[in-house]
Amino acid sequence: MKKRYLDLAIANETIKTTDIKGKDYAEVNQRIKAFRMIYPQGSIITEILTLKDGIVVMKATIFDEDGNTIGTGTAYEKEDSSFINKTSYIENCETSAVGRALGMCGFGIDVSVASAEEVQNAINNQEVTQEEADEYELTFGKYKGKKIKEIYEEDSQYIEWLLGNSDDERLHKIILMTTGIIIPEPEEQDERLQLIDEIQGLSILKEIDLEEVKTKFKVNSLSDMTTEQMKKCIEKMKEKGE
Repeated sequence: MKKRYLDLAIANETIKTTDIKGKDYAEVNQRIKAFRMIYPQGSIITEILTLKDGIVVMKATIFDEDGNTIGTGTAYEKEDSSFINKTSYIENCETSAVGRALGMCGFGIDVSVASAEEVQNAINNQEVTQEEADEYELTFGKYKGKKIKEIYEEDSQYIEWLLGNSDDERLHKIILMTTGIIIPEPEEQDERLQLIDEIQGLSILKEIDLEEVKTKFKVNSLSDMTTEQMKKCIEKMKEKGE
């Protein structure tokens, strides 16, 4: 027993943490690696307890190499609670459940049983007021210290890149609240991508300056155009030179 406790202490020293609002939290992948150091043949089993109306509850159970249960954890997620959850709420729920179960086993709990993912998800799901969104300043990158709306007016492609590549759900909310960008449904998104490709192709074929197109429709980028504006633009571009 003493040896196992010492092994746990050593394994926990290898865990890298993530700073969230001034506190360090262990990410789930770090807890899993620490678990494998002590129980290389152990098991992590997850199961869905309920899945109904866009709400999932999952349970994770941790077994040692002899099949003994050494920890369990549960988690809850709603499909429409965040941008990422719209497509991955079951996966996110499983990650949180595993993180809590490993925490109950003693892995990565020097600060909190909650994992970095779980804490960040809770923050992301908090409501953001319009005033908070308007006053928010980016905390990283080349535009660090600048407000989202100011960045969008200067470099809309950078904000669109953030929206598509950042995992920070709170930042997603702030971007949508301050820029007026609308996230289309997947089917509409596919159509819009095809329309943008057509506009770009026509601009080459008809020798049309895309900057003039954006100026005419008063947008910073083609993706800022509504679907109807795109269709109207294509119609006008096709008429040129006929």
